[in-house]
This record gives sequence, C-alpha cells and structure tokens, in this order.
Amino acid sequence: MSKTRIPAGYRDTLGLFDTQIAIGMIKRNFEDKLSAALNLRRVSAPLFVEPATGLNDDLSGTERAVRFDVPETGRDAVVVHSLAKWKRMALYTYGFAPGMGLYTDMNAIRRDETMDNLHSIYVDQWDWEKVISREDRTAEYLIKTVETIVGALCDTLDEIKKVYPAVTTELSRKVTFITTEELLKLYPDKTPKERENAFVKEHKCVFLMQIGDVLSNGEKHDGRAPDYDDWTLNGDILCWNEVLDCAFEISSMGIRVDSAALDAQLKKSGCDDRRSFMFHKLLLDGTLPLTIGGGIGQSRVCMLLLGKAHVGQVQVSVWDDDTMEMCRRAGIILL
Repeated sequence: MSKTRIPAGYRDTLGLFDTQIAIGMIKRNFEDKLSAALNLRRVSAPLFVEPATGLNDDLSGTERAVRFDVPETGRDAVVVHSLAKWKRMALYTYGFAPGMGLYTDMNAIRRDETMDNLHSIYVDQWDWEKVISREDRTAEYLIKTVETIVGALCDTLDEIKKVYPAVTTELSRKVTFITTEELLKLYPDKTPKERENAFVKEHKCVFLMQIGDVLSNGEKHDGRAPDYDDWTLNGDILCWNEVLDCAFEISSMGIRVDSAALDAQLKKSGCDDRRSFMFHKLLLDGTLPLTIGGGIGQSRVCMLLLGKAHVGQVQVSVWDDDTMEMCRRAGIILL
C-alpha cells in the first residue's frame, strides 16, 4: 500500500517546463550562495567506493548498500549512501587549510529507503565539508554555520519568487536551536517525529541538536553512524512545510568526530571492528583534519521552495503502482 498522501485541495503552481527551469535556477543560485558564504570549492566525487576503505556512510547502521563486483580489480564496490567520510579524506588529499572547504554533487541509491512524499531510493545532495581549527569545535561555531546556510536558502527563495510570483512559499530566517533532550522534556509523551512536528510547527525553522546518543528515556531520538558526526555537536535543519503540514528536514550536518569522540562513539555503538579501516586509523592517529560538514538535499530544497507535494515532482525515480495512480488522479506529474 502506498505511503503517499495527497494534501486536500492541492494544486501545483508551476507547470512541467517551468518546474524544470526553476529547479535549475534553485540549484545554481543556492550553490553559488552557499559556496561563497562558507568559502567552499567544487570538486568531483565518487558514485561508488570499495567497502574495505571504510569510506561509505553507514547512516543509521541498518541500510544495505548496493554492491557489485568489479572484474578488472577482483574486488567489490558499493554505491555510496553519502560522502560524509569521503569528503574528509578529500580535504586531506587536497591539502585544504582551516577556513576552506569543498562541496560536490552527491548522487546515491538507498535501496532500503521508505518511499513516500518525502523519500525516494534515489538521493541527491550538496555534500560539503570544511576544515576548522580546534578552537572552532564549539556549539557557537556550529550555530553560526547553520544560520549562514538558512540565510543562503532564504536568499535563493527570494530570487525564485521574483521570477515566479506564483510561488508562495515562506521561510523563516530566524532559526530556533534546541537539543533532542530538551525536546524530549517538552513533549515526554510524544514520539520523536511527533516532537519534531509540534516544535517546528510553532517555530518554523529549527536546528535540532545532539542526535545519535541515548536520551534520558533510554532511547535515541534518531540513529547516527558513530564515525562522522560528533553526537554532541551535530543536528538537523528542519523547516515547516505548509503544503504537507509537517516538519521537513533539509539537512543533516555537524562538527565531525575528533580522535577522542570517535573512540568513545565506536565503543558506545559496539563498532570497534572499524578501527582497522584505513579511514578510521587516519582519524584515530590525528592525521585527518578537523572538519565540519553536512548534506543538503537538492530535491528536498527544490520541493520545499516550489511548494511541491511529492519529491517525484522534482526528481526522477521509480515508484510503486499505487503511488503513481494516486498522483495521476490528483493531477500530480511524477518525473
């Protein structure tokens, strides 16, 4: 059964061709604004890596990577889930100095992803990463970076609305910051998703901090791999989506683990076997630079800014028969 829902009275404000033009405008505008604001340089990135390197992102630890054999090497490769670890290696390889960073187009297949209005097995992100100093590993630096990203997003929306007045999306430039533990105390009887919806509906733009560790109720708000974000210095950017009437994540990001945080998080997660991977060895011995980074969903941003009801209106993927028929009846064109 389809998990897609069609909002009552929904009508698309842009036709098929205008949507394609607007998608291009959003991507160019936001990319330029983000790279200028954070001092990022564009680089090329892999679609797949070898699993033995430990470079693939394990997400919450349960998702299966798409794996295939490469006859010429005699080894397997896996399609990336994201580039959280690869980017840090790239900064080391390129020799980026503190205050400088990179961004890239990340395309991935997440075969186990739920398919609904917001989710697809195809993922496209701006993956970015920046070298920082030891003194920048603070909540204050993280907060400032989040505010910069939200500002670039709002500036991009302003540009789109000049060209397409039919777009009525409103975003808040004011970001409200709250930790997962504080959110739990506010709504102790709600599920994590219900907590997010209640808080983001009131505050419109939220950075939910400290995701990955166990909360005071003995549960995690959400899973995070132990070997890229520092769970005390990370979070999600959430905007209120008026079309779908829900909290809408556009980015997962954070200050990355240093050797001490990686050591502690590997132990907590029961993942000590990863210490033998090349990436983890370079982290534990302090070879890799200290960094901050994240992924910003390209289709998510386009969907939010253009007021779309389904991610399939801004990206090409595959969908179940029920979803396709439901959207057809509602006049929603899936690319």
